[in-house]
Parts: sequence; C-alpha cells; structure tokens
Amino acid sequence: MQRIIIFANGELPDINKARALLQKDDYILCADGGMRHALALDLKPDLVIGDMDSAERSDLQKMQADGVSIELFPRDKNETDLELAINKAIELAPQQIIIVAALGGRLDQTLANIAILTDLRLSTFNLRLDDGVEEIFFCRDQAQVHGRSGDIISLIPWGGSVHQIQTQGLRWSLNKETLYPEKTRGISNEMTGDVATIKIESGLLLLIHRRQP
Repeated sequence: MQRIIIFANGELPDINKARALLQKDDYILCADGGMRHALALDLKPDLVIGDMDSAERSDLQKMQADGVSIELFPRDKNETDLELAINKAIELAPQQIIIVAALGGRLDQTLANIAILTDLRLSTFNLRLDDGVEEIFFCRDQAQVHGRSGDIISLIPWGGSVHQIQTQGLRWSLNKETLYPEKTRGISNEMTGDVATIKIESGLLLLIHRRQP
C-alpha cells in the first residue's frame, strides 16, 4: 500500500487545495466526523472508524447505503477517533500517511493531533498533517520541505531544546545552532527556493510549512 489519507474532523480552509493532495490510488480512512470532508470531496472511504458521536446521521446513513466498512467503538474509550484511525493505518503499513483536517476547531484537539505524531511507532513512517495550506511534521534527524520561494517555515523545539541545527534553503540560516522551546527564534523563516533542508543532531523539531497563496 502506497498511501493512506486519514480525514479527521477538524477544519479545511480550502477544499480545492485539499483536493490537490489526493492521488487516484489513495486508501481513504475517515475518523468519525471526518467523513464529512470525504463526502465534500466526492470520495468513497475505504473505512470509517470511531464512536460516531460527531458524525452527522445523514452522512453515516450514506456510508452504510454505499457499503462502506465501518468499525464502531464505544464512546467511553481512552483514545480519540483520530488515534484509532492512526492505529489502523499502522496495521496496514503504508509507505506514507497524510492526515487531513486535523487542525482548526477545538484547540485541545489540535494540540493532541500534533502530539500524536511524536508516537515512536510512527517514527519510521512518512507521516504529516496537511490540509493543502499548511503541513506539519516532525524532524528527528533530517527532513526536506518542498514548496516555493516565500513559503513560511517555522521550526519549533518540541519537549526540550534541539541542538546542532543546520538549514539550507531558508532565508535565515542556522549553522549548528540550538533552538530553545521558550524562545521564538525559529518562527516565520522563509524558503528561498523550491526545497529547504533541515538537519539536527538531537531533540525533536516540529516543522510547520505554510504555503503562499
């Protein structure tokens, strides 16, 4: 399996930019109310998973009528619906996982959705949150960002300081420097070309790439 697209139940700021993320052979996995985004994009999910507490009844009825597989969980559970969807994606072992509509809406959900990406089980996957406008992922050793000149890149230390950071393709370069979580130095850097490269020696670095209109 090449890619799994997981639709969460957050916001989509631009549905056409979200549509541009999709490929023909993507496996579509919806976390509960995330099925609304799949329907808006005229997609038939391969699987819907969750407790269905945030799904519209009409959407759920359409899924059932279309023969979509649904894995139903009790409302009293220890995981969010997105975490359940990620666990299922890990079982399917794709080459890439893209989580769409995981941002916006409730702040607690947004922060939890970002924090899920730090799960060590996911460290071997090409995994990111992406809504077509912003993409978010973690750098554990090195990473590349593909975009265009003028795109905004923010480098945010996660859970502690990040050391020996080296960057290429950013307007304000870092050369074996340290970023600290209580400082804002890594915010709002800019790409100078189509690719930016970030390398670190230790720590966990959150990368936020905002594409220009």
